[in-house]
Amino acid sequence: MKKLSCLLSLLLVLTPMVQVAAQTQTNLEKSKKNVAKLGVGSKAKATITLNNDTKVKGYVYSASDEDFVIRDRNTDAPTTVRYADVKSVDDNRGHSVARNVLIAVGIGAAVTIAAVFAAIARNER
Repeated sequence: MKKLSCLLSLLLVLTPMVQVAAQTQTNLEKSKKNVAKLGVGSKAKATITLNNDTKVKGYVYSASDEDFVIRDRNTDAPTTVRYADVKSVDDNRGHSVARNVLIAVGIGAAVTIAAVFAAIARNER
């Protein structure tokens, strides 16, 4: 009975450690996949959030198995970032889908209102 309780206690202590290790591995693979999806070059713009909550903005200059280089857009200064230090990768490829939809709806509403006012003005003559 004593061995069983020691074994259960050990499992309770080790379970969170295994979960943290698995989460770190998953985050590492996700970071690699996101950087690979961005590609490299001046069009591969990104905002990288590190584990210490600092942000690095720029474009992905080069990528390897262990780390990647991101260059600042303005100063062109390189920063080498290890995949293990990455918390999240956000791509900056322009307008989001929601913003584009809102722009289209706004243009449509403006055209509709202009047409209504033109019809009213034409009928008043």
